[in-house]
Amino acid sequence: MLDLTRLRALHAVHVHGSIAGAAAALGYSPSAVSQSVGKLERETRTTLLERQGRGVVLTDAGQHLAGTAKQLLALVERAETDLEAQRGRPGGRLTVAAFATAARGLLPGALAALTREHPGLDTRLMEADPHLSPDMVARGVVDLAVCHDWDIAPLPAPDGLELAVIGDDTCEICVPADHPFASRTAPLRRADLAGQRWICQPAGSVCHDWLVRTLRVSGHEPELAYEAAEYATQLALVAEGLGIALVPHLGRGPLPAGVVAVPLDPVPVRRVYAVWRARAARRPAIKEAVRALRTRWAEIA
Repeated sequence: MLDLTRLRALHAVHVHGSIAGAAAALGYSPSAVSQSVGKLERETRTTLLERQGRGVVLTDAGQHLAGTAKQLLALVERAETDLEAQRGRPGGRLTVAAFATAARGLLPGALAALTREHPGLDTRLMEADPHLSPDMVARGVVDLAVCHDWDIAPLPAPDGLELAVIGDDTCEICVPADHPFASRTAPLRRADLAGQRWICQPAGSVCHDWLVRTLRVSGHEPELAYEAAEYATQLALVAEGLGIALVPHLGRGPLPAGVVAVPLDPVPVRRVYAVWRARAARRPAIKEAVRALRTRWAEIA
């Protein structure tokens, strides 16, 4: 009889591409994942993983068994969803993926309220890129994802997923206190942004692409002087007078001394969503998580 926990470990290695990634997703130590797969190899008398450099790859037999494990885990999820729906109250584990500013500004309060109201629910959180997290939901890596999109980059949603809008996150231009924009009484227009030195997200991120495309549409090639993934780092650079930045409200916190936020017209908006698998839609934990996210959003908006 194959052990489901060991199959889950093998499937996680397949999904994440490494033992360390599987361990982080499952909440185990890397050695525990290795031991689980090792026991599975002994049970099946089959080599499932092979060393490749510093990492591991699944053998053909490992790939086949991981595919079977995916089907079995889907059946288990369906059974757990049915039981939880019959009980009518959230329970079990709920793993959520969220982009950085949501993980900081939205999820702590929402998850705290959720676990207070439903002590039988074990909530977990993983930080993830908003355009990668829907696929993580589809593959069963997480149960629910909080992600966002912009007008130029609609949210990619694989088949079999459902989503709900949590809210709209508006953005402002943050400038040094002695910058000419700081004393403006009227909102900035995109045409005003020509010739500025920008502090922005790294290339390849949704926020970076939005900034570049928006300014180019306005007829300006942006000068991207500094790239930093964390908005706190961007604001620190702004405070030192090194450039200006487009910063969303969610997760921003109080502005540091020497930084002024100036509105832009039209207002840049990120739409924030919750995404989950359609087959888990009846699960009370999903419904309550979406409710908690919307309630927390109303409190901080």
